[in-house]
Amino acid sequence: MSAQSPSPVKRVTPPDIRARKGGEPIVCLTAYDAPTAALLDPHCDLLLVGDSVGMVVHGLPNTIPVTLEMMILHGQAVMRGASRAMVVVDMPFSSYERDPGQAFDNAARVLRETGAQAVKLESGVYIAETIRYLAERAVPVIAHVGLRPQAALAEGGFKAKGRDEESRRRVLDEARAADEAGAFAIVVEGVAEDLAEEITKAVKAPTIGIGASATCDGQILVTNDMLGQFDWTPRFVKRYADLKSLISEAAESYAKDVRSRAFPGPDQVYRAKR
Repeated sequence: MSAQSPSPVKRVTPPDIRARKGGEPIVCLTAYDAPTAALLDPHCDLLLVGDSVGMVVHGLPNTIPVTLEMMILHGQAVMRGASRAMVVVDMPFSSYERDPGQAFDNAARVLRETGAQAVKLESGVYIAETIRYLAERAVPVIAHVGLRPQAALAEGGFKAKGRDEESRRRVLDEARAADEAGAFAIVVEGVAEDLAEEITKAVKAPTIGIGASATCDGQILVTNDMLGQFDWTPRFVKRYADLKSLISEAAESYAKDVRSRAFPGPDQVYRAKR
């Protein structure tokens, strides 16, 4: 009898995430490369290939210059590293806003070329028609309301939302429109705790907060912020490590070894193996 191969790991799906509404909190982090995705995969329900890659990895001033090709490249890398968590890819600026047909063509390309399970769209009320168009054509969509990084230029920077009644109503309307259009989850970014709680109660889809309090159905952080790789991080981010110092110290130690010729050469390595 031939040996039985182990059962493949079951990947988290959009219906799995939607079913977590009001239940066990959904654990989400960003990922942009295969090694990081492999490390995060056992601990996360969802890995987001965020367009934040432009700022975090490529050193861009904001997310506007990020291209569809960049998102596909990083999405492919994350899919190689993750086997259990659902992988979601951000649709970058100008890849979905013109009309639902453009959005479908580009979203279909992302799913086809990366193998990811869903896409995420930043969601003004006007995007609801596009979300519905995609959902009806079997493209799973996560919406994103509140602080929307792709709108930072028009809004004068990264500013919290819902501080006055008009802004509060607008964010709530965006969330309801995305929910009714068929988004299976909604990211809520940069809003007050009571507004995040109101949104979470108002929609059927689970909410995933970032800078929006623990009242949401799940949480997401930019992994590099959580790992302490930058001098500055948003106030709502808890640093779980200090990789900036660790990497800098390791590089300094390596440089000292090289300059003092203490770095082992091939002969030393071969003798050690024998």
